[in-house]
Amino acid sequence: MQFHKSFAPLATLFTTLLAAVTTPLPADEPAAPVTASAAQRFAAADVAEVPDFQKHIVPLLGKLGCNGRACHGSFQGRDGFRLSLFGYDFATDHDELYGRVDTETATQSLILQKGLMEIQHEGGQRLKPGSWEHLLMLRWVQAGAPPRVPDPPALLKLEVTPAEILFTATGQQQPLTAIAVWSNGVREDVTALCRFQTNDDQIADITQHGLVTAAEPGDTHVVAFYDSAVVPVPVIRPVTPQYGDKYPQVAAPTKIDELVVQKLRKIGVVQSETCTDAEFLRRASLDVTGTLPTPAEIREFLADQSPDKRARKIDQLLERPGYVAWWTTKICDITGNSDDKLNNVTPVQAEASKQWYEWVEKRVRENMPWDRIVEGIVMANSRNPGETYQQYCENVSKLYHKDGPGASGYAERQGLAHFWARQNFQTSEDRVIAFAYTFLGTRIQCAQCHKHPFDQWTQDDFKQFEGFFKATVGRQNARPDAKADYEKMLAELSGTEGLKGNDLRRVLAEQLAKGATVPLGEVYTTKVQARAAARNRPAPAAQRRGSGPAPATAKILAGPVVDLTAFADARQPLMDWLRSPENPLFAKAFVNRVWASYFNVGIVQPADDLNLANPPVNAPLLDYLAKGFIEHQFDMKWLHREILNSRTYQLSWIPNSTNRQDERNFSRAVPRRLPAEIAWDIMMQASLSTEKNSEFVTALDKRALSIPGSGLRQRNRNPADYALTVFGRSIRESNCDCDRSDEPSLLQTIFVQNDGQVLSMLDSQDGWLAETCKQNGLQFTRKSSDDAAAAQQARARTQLKTRFKEQLKKLEDQLAAAEQKQSARQIESLKTQIRKLRDQAIARGVIEADPQQDSQPADATAATAPAQLNTDTIITDAWLRTLSRLPTDAELQTARTWISESKDPVEGIRGVLWALLNTREFIVNH
Repeated sequence: MQFHKSFAPLATLFTTLLAAVTTPLPADEPAAPVTASAAQRFAAADVAEVPDFQKHIVPLLGKLGCNGRACHGSFQGRDGFRLSLFGYDFATDHDELYGRVDTETATQSLILQKGLMEIQHEGGQRLKPGSWEHLLMLRWVQAGAPPRVPDPPALLKLEVTPAEILFTATGQQQPLTAIAVWSNGVREDVTALCRFQTNDDQIADITQHGLVTAAEPGDTHVVAFYDSAVVPVPVIRPVTPQYGDKYPQVAAPTKIDELVVQKLRKIGVVQSETCTDAEFLRRASLDVTGTLPTPAEIREFLADQSPDKRARKIDQLLERPGYVAWWTTKICDITGNSDDKLNNVTPVQAEASKQWYEWVEKRVRENMPWDRIVEGIVMANSRNPGETYQQYCENVSKLYHKDGPGASGYAERQGLAHFWARQNFQTSEDRVIAFAYTFLGTRIQCAQCHKHPFDQWTQDDFKQFEGFFKATVGRQNARPDAKADYEKMLAELSGTEGLKGNDLRRVLAEQLAKGATVPLGEVYTTKVQARAAARNRPAPAAQRRGSGPAPATAKILAGPVVDLTAFADARQPLMDWLRSPENPLFAKAFVNRVWASYFNVGIVQPADDLNLANPPVNAPLLDYLAKGFIEHQFDMKWLHREILNSRTYQLSWIPNSTNRQDERNFSRAVPRRLPAEIAWDIMMQASLSTEKNSEFVTALDKRALSIPGSGLRQRNRNPADYALTVFGRSIRESNCDCDRSDEPSLLQTIFVQNDGQVLSMLDSQDGWLAETCKQNGLQFTRKSSDDAAAAQQARARTQLKTRFKEQLKKLEDQLAAAEQKQSARQIESLKTQIRKLRDQAIARGVIEADPQQDSQPADATAATAPAQLNTDTIITDAWLRTLSRLPTDAELQTARTWISESKDPVEGIRGVLWALLNTREFIVNH
């Protein structure tokens, strides 16, 4: 891995710190003895030891609930007494407490009297007289209530034993022991000072003392909290007798399978069988490309007997345009490509989202490594290196010209500057939150105001990390050194004098349409100055309106403090840290999201909530994939192949007796509702003619899959927008994965059953139904979806009938003239033309057939149904184009009966296709 040369000291320091936290002591150096628990040491009233404010007092307040969000840790505090939530601001907490202690008469201290309920306390009794908690607090007050010691030792880690709990029966119990390891070599039993929680009390409960009790079979975690440490402990109770040595031999051909089975062996869950070839082809095609396999592709794949055909098909799918389009859309979701938030970024409305999409699409198509894509986003400036402001304006203005390259030309720009220019990305606080969601898969917004309740991040961590984002300006202004150029270019354009905001953008858009070069705003960074040098110099106006001056230092999350003045761009050390192999979140965040897209749930779920109290369901699996992703230079296709080629991905959705309830340990495929874009696209694809259906695999111009932007304001600008809203397309408001919904709803069912757009698909002239009618000599008539459509069809029939009468009258007049001339050849020709015209009119429903006159029409296939309809072929084709499999004998018979009992074959065939679109099997991936 290559790093920016100026990052080398930072990388070394970060590695050293990480090693200090994770590396066990050498075997030949025995660990220091463990100091007894505070519960033992302060059990007597005459103890001489003075409790430590950070190690004992603050954790005890957390244990007692005093600094919880429902008590004095709330934003408002209680009764004028406010503590930092979960105890992270030691100085402020000490000041608050010191105002409620009486060092002369310790027992009269308000914090003791209220805790003991000697005087009224809204929070109830928190201390029992004579308890170790009471005596510890009393001893601290008696010692003068000393604050946190200067330059205190750092907590290196919290060792919780046992590291994993395996239960076999309800009611079994296991106590936890927690040892705090400090940087000065002290090791202390802090079990009594830890807060504990269970992530699922239906499987395991835990007391405030750390005693874990088994409940129902299953697996979960219990979590210990102390100081800045958060330690999860897996708790497993097998769900069947088939666990451990009793677990059956199962196939595990890949490392992924080995790690999945390793966990399943502990919980007694056996994987389902592998899926059928038809299921695999449909599943992989939808997951990778957002497209159904064509009937011809299905037949070819089922006929292929090669043992490596699934691996070869995966390689083929990863080279299709659908893969590029779908994973471009996914990355646009993650990074926040929202029309609503880009409204003011470019003079031409909605162009910014198209440019964003094209920029990402080009890099996905080229399989650019994920870290390099992210580098182009994180390090983005509007100008390319070496580009003057004038050149920048000329080059970007050309994108909007009539003969210019359009949005695709923006893809050639080095950076995705739009990322920094969004309306919801202007303050440094917003940038920290969105950046953490996007690239770290972490919800850090809690730490904006207080210590994160389930992670190690404090408000101080948030504020120090924020420093990386304060030197980037994303406003619609030119860089300060180009202000004069901006004003000059603006003055040279007619009609811009005195205009601002939307009025100015409108005029600039008009000028661009005429081929002019216009002045443009830009994203840029300012060099961070040393505080002493910058103290008397005001920050740039744009910066003052944003987040204030950039600090001279910033702190990597769980890492060192960085001197930003040593870097030309304050984002450089941030980017170097992201791609560092020691970064605990960057690779895991992307790996986890990709895994979640294939398995319905992430290894960490929710997929964008990587925090210490929400541990992976299979930590070795996540570690393996993240490590492999880094070792393969962040190659996205490597990651896709690694997952898709595993037996775990290719398991059947059909459960067995052991895994029927499992939806989190990957013992079977979990049927999942298709994402909005794919749901809409496959409804269209399934209803298209054979030729159009095949083109759908490579043609993306009319696909919902490749709609660039998203957002509320963009709805109803595209024919698919209403459907996408119904099916929960991401609105891209917050960079949270929750902006997309994959939940089924009644409205979705009603839409597929009755919406005019869906019914129009079935009756399209380019559709499968029309094609089938033509191939089988059936009279194709469109079925109206509502009264308006019926009226429109009636008007069309009236026009056709009028035109038919005019043409018929003309031919009959010509026939009469030919009969007078007794021209046999001309008479026969005109009679044939008249018969064909009548047959066409009958076929299109313009007139009804006359049994006597039309007993032997010239084109029998156009006027009547054939003597024998090839029903089984039609039914099979319908199944292949929707469910991607052959119908069962029972399904075949049911469809035959439906078609034969319908009032006409066309209505029956239409009903079969409509019914297939409305099956659960069609709208879910399985």
